[in-house]
Amino acid sequence: MVILSFKNPLFLWCVKTNCLECPFGCECFAVTRILKCVANDLLTVPRSIPGYTRTVIITGNNIHQIAPDSFSDPENVTNIILSNNRITEMASHSFSALVNLRFLDLSGNQLALIHPEALSIPGSPLQELNLSRSLYNFTALTDLTTALRWGGLSGLLRLDLSGNHLALLPPGMFSHLPNLQQLFLTNNSLVDVYTGTYSGLSHLEVLDLTNNAFRTFRPDALQELDKLGNIRLYLGNNPYSCSCEIHHFVTWLNESRAQVDVDMVRCASPKWLTNTHLRGLGIQVIGCVVPAEVADLTLQTSYVFLGLVLGFVGMVFLFVLYLNRKGMKKWIIDMRDACRDVLEGYHYRYEIDSDPRLGRISAGNTRAQGRIAFCMYAVLTLNLTFERFCLSLFKAVEKQL
Repeated sequence: MVILSFKNPLFLWCVKTNCLECPFGCECFAVTRILKCVANDLLTVPRSIPGYTRTVIITGNNIHQIAPDSFSDPENVTNIILSNNRITEMASHSFSALVNLRFLDLSGNQLALIHPEALSIPGSPLQELNLSRSLYNFTALTDLTTALRWGGLSGLLRLDLSGNHLALLPPGMFSHLPNLQQLFLTNNSLVDVYTGTYSGLSHLEVLDLTNNAFRTFRPDALQELDKLGNIRLYLGNNPYSCSCEIHHFVTWLNESRAQVDVDMVRCASPKWLTNTHLRGLGIQVIGCVVPAEVADLTLQTSYVFLGLVLGFVGMVFLFVLYLNRKGMKKWIIDMRDACRDVLEGYHYRYEIDSDPRLGRISAGNTRAQGRIAFCMYAVLTLNLTFERFCLSLFKAVEKQL
């Protein structure tokens, strides 16, 4: 259905350009410059789109592929909505003819194959891209990462990847979107933020991570979020586990520059902390002790363990001595006899050396003679002292055994 007035200047322009022909199964509104093809079981994108069209709405059909020539004519189109068409493939340069395209909605499809240059448009006019509930599997995510890199989307301001069951984002996935301001990743299965995930997003203003699977954020993940600066960060409705591991996140919430939706950031477990706000949550409440106390407790535990080990080693040593008490007694007696024999040898040698009949030292060696005599006296004294010590020790051991 075409709505035009004969008094409207657009009518005369349309007569010259044959823009009054509306594709089969579609509705054309010349005043609002809209083409609607809704739920008509279309298998391909309609041809001969009127030249006045600015917005194309094609939804609820069975269009499985966007071919390179699907949009070859309408250079004036600025908005395209292709949601819920069961699209599985986007070929190379699917939208390259749409040099004025600003908004592209591909939500609710089943994209499994995305050509690296599927989103390539001369001049990078695209500002908003909606791919929510559209990625069929992880391969599609990999293809999309390549398409974002090679698509020349430097002008993209808003990207929606919500509801795609994403569990992991490739590092540097958004690094070729330098002017991106809004990124929506809600209703996925993300569990962590890894280094380099949001690198290159120097102009980001809004990051939505609500309704994912985050249980906590590690210190390096929090550093990654800090790099984004003073942005609006939505972290609510995640299953946060309020145990000791979350205290870094709690501290970050109290100190971060980001504008976080703190009212929605609440504990999901344990049961006694369900729906408790994380901001301001004390470390005692979540079962943590301060680091100094932890260090003291660890040191005390180490001392106790060392004492137990040493005590056990001592008991084993005494037990071994007890089992070998007879052998130890025989060994000590043998050692005593050996010591006595050695000491008797020293006595014998001293008596020989001290015999005046054997000492033939010249008168000119008086000084040397005095030194020798002193040394022999010292040796004798030490030997006697050592002998008394050994005898007393052996007697004490014999009494104990």
